[in-house]
Formats: sequence, structure tokens, C-alpha cells
Amino acid sequence: MANAFERIAQQAERHKRVQTLMHYVSKQNLIEEHRQQQKGKATGIDGVSKEAYGEDLKANIDDLLIRMKAFSYRPQAVRRTYIPKAGSDKMRPLGIPAYEDKLVQGVMRKVLDQIYEGKFYNFSYGFREGKSCHQAIREVNQLIMTKKINFIVDADIKGFFDNVDHEWLMRFLEHDIADKNFLRYIKRFLKAGIMEDMKYHESDRGTPQGGLISPVCANVYLHYVLDMWFDKVVKKQCKGEAHIVRYADDFICMFQYENEANAFYKALDARLKKFNLELAKDKSKIIRFGRFAKQHSADGKTDTFDFLGFTHINGETLTGKYTVLHRTSKKKLKAKKQKVRDWLKENIHGKPSDTIELLNKKLVGHYRYYGISGNYEGLLKFYRYIRIALFKTLTRRSQRAYLTWRRFRMLLEKHPIAEPRIYVNIWQAA
Repeated sequence: MANAFERIAQQAERHKRVQTLMHYVSKQNLIEEHRQQQKGKATGIDGVSKEAYGEDLKANIDDLLIRMKAFSYRPQAVRRTYIPKAGSDKMRPLGIPAYEDKLVQGVMRKVLDQIYEGKFYNFSYGFREGKSCHQAIREVNQLIMTKKINFIVDADIKGFFDNVDHEWLMRFLEHDIADKNFLRYIKRFLKAGIMEDMKYHESDRGTPQGGLISPVCANVYLHYVLDMWFDKVVKKQCKGEAHIVRYADDFICMFQYENEANAFYKALDARLKKFNLELAKDKSKIIRFGRFAKQHSADGKTDTFDFLGFTHINGETLTGKYTVLHRTSKKKLKAKKQKVRDWLKENIHGKPSDTIELLNKKLVGHYRYYGISGNYEGLLKFYRYIRIALFKTLTRRSQRAYLTWRRFRMLLEKHPIAEPRIYVNIWQAA
């Protein structure tokens, strides 16, 4: 199946527009997509699970393909539910597609990935195979450390995924895809709608909630709205250096000259409006940043910016040389602490050894993401907080068996909490 999809990339490289794509939504590829789906996932409005669909898999796939060829197949509305948002009292919306729709979208996503992987810019890191958040952070670090960077434009697009314009997205896709039937089904997924509390809501904008094609569609949108514009227009208008690093809708732009950073910020506002997007001005800013930021500061203090869960700071090495420091952002750290507190409350009655074992899995996950060069202090703060939070939780278990700090330390000697560790070296160029 991999070789079959790779032929799409070859076709996309040779031709301006790719044709005959629907035949990739085949029985073989749909069955393989079914195998790759995780078990035990929440069901959409159809109530069908992977296990139920797989009981008569071949017959179900055959029926699906008959309906697709007759164009009687229509994606079902996405079931909207809500989960607690970490670090706040707010709830985060979550979209759950019908199982059959997951299969079709999964195959179509593979097709789109092959078409666009060769077109996307190297500075785009989100939702792409072989690229990661850590690579994006490493690139930001390398640019600031090695290029003539003096100003950062830290911009935020207001509700990007909820406000993608369907007409513009289809025009972008049509620019690269000639298969009208393939495009027809993408449009149907975009228009499938949302079901919440037994009420249907039309989806006239935004990418499908929980949809497997949503990440690549979002990347296509920003490829044309932002990436290509920055590369073909913005950079050519700048006399000084100009760079961009993007991960999904989170991006950082770096400039040598202040007037060019200001001009870009103004042009960005107009550019986003053209494509029915909005710059969140309360979350966007231009700051002086880089090796000369401190000497231009009246009080010796310099601004910081947040990107991908880290606060990036102008700092110095032990020998007094300039360096960029990267720390877990206060916002993310607060949310992580709240999440751990909530989890400990839910698991207060388990065996302490089992609780620590499960807690360690969460800690290692935290270390694997936030354990980048220079952030050991941030990891250590979280580790110390976890120790105290676990101690307080265990002391609440029983009023009779009061847990002293000495007994707690003895417990940790037998069942230690996972200690901080740096997993990713971002100081070394890839």
C-alpha cells in the first residue's frame, strides 16, 4: 500500500494538478485503515465501534464502496462532546466522527499527505511525518543564535481551526487536484455538520472536528495564506533577514530590522482578513529579541515570547556569552499541575505503589516533551511539585493512618518517582 501512495507523490511532482485519486479509496486501503484504527475509542452518532464494524468487515466495506461510487454516501455529522480544559474551569470541545467516516478520511488523508508533502515548506513542522515540535523549537533557537535576528513577531490567529473558509480551502485544493470526485467528498466532509445534545448544527466554516483530514487541510490553508506569501512576497520586500517557523497555526516570525517587522505585522492583519481570518491582537506582539536586546533596554530587562509550550528568554551562559534559554511556560506548567492534582484526587484510593507506577508514566511523558536542552530547572520544579502533591494526597487517604514525611521517603525509596531527564538536544543543529 505504501508504494501505491508513493506514486501519488511522483505524479504531484511531475504534473501541476493530480488526477484519478478516488481509486485509492479502495477495498484494500480501507481494510488497512480499519486495522490501524485504535480499539476502545468513543463512537460517533452512529454508535458503531471498530469491533462492531469489524464483525462483518468485508461486507461493510463492499457496501461503503457501492454507495461511494453511486455518490449516495454522505458523511454523518460529527458528535460533539466536551472534556475539561487543563488548568481552567472551561471545557474543550471534542469532535467524534462516525466510524465509517474515519476510514474514508484516513485513506483520503494519506492521499493528501502525498500530494502536499513535496509542496510544503521546510519551515512548516506541524502534522507532518518526520517533523516535530522539538525540531521547530530547534530551528527557532538556531535562527536566533546564528542569524541577524533583532525582532520577533509573535502572532496569534483567532480561532483558526473554527474559521477556515470552505470556499477558499476548496480553491486551494483545486489548484493542485483535478479529480472532481475526490474534491466532492472533501467538501461533503467539510459540510457534514455537528450534532450536539440531539441538535444538528451546520458547519459553514472550519475544519471537521476530530476529522482525520483536518490537520492536512489546515496546513494546505496556511501554506497558501501564510507560508507562500511570506516566502514569495514578505522576504523579497525585506532588505534585512526575515524568517518564519510554523507548527500548525502557531508561528513565529523573526526580523533583522524593526521597521520591517512593523510592516509585516500590519500586512499580516490585512492578509488574514482577505481569507476571512482574524489576528488576535490581544495575544500578538512585536518584541526586541536577540543578542543585542539587552543593550537596547533601559533597565537591562528584555521581553520573552511563548512558542509550543516554552517561554523563550534572552540569557547568558556561565561564561557570559549570549544564549537563548527555553523554559516550560508558566501557563503550561500551571495547567500540568492542575491536571496532576485532578488525577491524584481520582486515584486517591489505589495502592500507593500502583499510583506511583501510573504517575511515573505521566511524568516520563512530561519529561519527553519538556526535557529539552537547558530546561532541567523547569523539569525539577515540576518533579518537586509532584512529590509534595503526592504526599498531600496520600495523607488524606485515612485519618487513622497519618503518613509522616519520614514514612513517605521510605515509600519513595522502594517505589521512586521518575526523576527529571533531558531527552532532546536542541542546541545541536539537525
